[in-house]
Amino acid sequence: MRDPQALVDTDELSAALADPNLRIFDCTTYLDRLPPGSGQPYLAVSGRATFQEAHIPGADFLDLEGEFSDQATALHFMMPDVAQLEAAFGRHGIGMDSRVVLYSIGSMTWATRFWWMLKSLGFDNVAVLDGGFDKWRAEGRPTQSGPAQGYPPAPFKASPRPGWFVNKLDVLDAIGKADTAIVNALSPALHAGLDPSSYGRSGRIPGSLNVYGATLVNNESKTFVTLDEANAAFAAQGITKDKRVICYCGGGISATLDLFLLYQLGYTDLSLYDGSMGEWAKDMSLPIEIDG
Repeated sequence: MRDPQALVDTDELSAALADPNLRIFDCTTYLDRLPPGSGQPYLAVSGRATFQEAHIPGADFLDLEGEFSDQATALHFMMPDVAQLEAAFGRHGIGMDSRVVLYSIGSMTWATRFWWMLKSLGFDNVAVLDGGFDKWRAEGRPTQSGPAQGYPPAPFKASPRPGWFVNKLDVLDAIGKADTAIVNALSPALHAGLDPSSYGRSGRIPGSLNVYGATLVNNESKTFVTLDEANAAFAAQGITKDKRVICYCGGGISATLDLFLLYQLGYTDLSLYDGSMGEWAKDMSLPIEIDG
């Protein structure tokens, strides 16, 4: 495992709750499907309400669609500029000596998205709670209710890592390159273009490979599959450590499940296409590939 501190289990987090440098965050967002013709694939709904119903003791809430996304674009969840992120993470008490643990409800993908964001900013003392809040509650561990009490503000200074986020022109340039693997984390049916896409045109970025993010998590426990199982899933698609890997999905969220495990497997040249199919499928100048 490349970074043993990047994934914590519920026992480890429970034992660390009294650590004054610990910062725990619920990162949950919900996606409500919209009717056909709405022009948007979904309505993003903050998880603040379920946070207030119950959360891990001492935790704060991070609103991805709000202060942690670029508000100047119609695309969901786009990475904002560094200054906005420095101010937002600082308001939530993340300083350079903080130990950050991220969790979400239903899927760890919201936590891995924030993990990827923080890592891209040069902040390394960050972990994802394996199994998220689902596992925590299933084990009967303590919870709190009510609004977030928050943490004292702290200075957050980013040291951005180039290439962790890429745009559509970077992806277009990478198509067909033997030293690059473009990986789609959406379902096999969406990848093949067999299901109608809510993002726009059906299909995939040409030449992309499919490692469905949901298959990298155990259905019942909500925990990650083993690294051996993850390695086998990527190897089956011909994805190897000597290649640059660009991951995408619908909105730059579930692809971070793939990226988290690729990082843990020791891949060193990893990128997230932030716009993903929410951008690509609507841009008629960009090529689309389907099966058949």
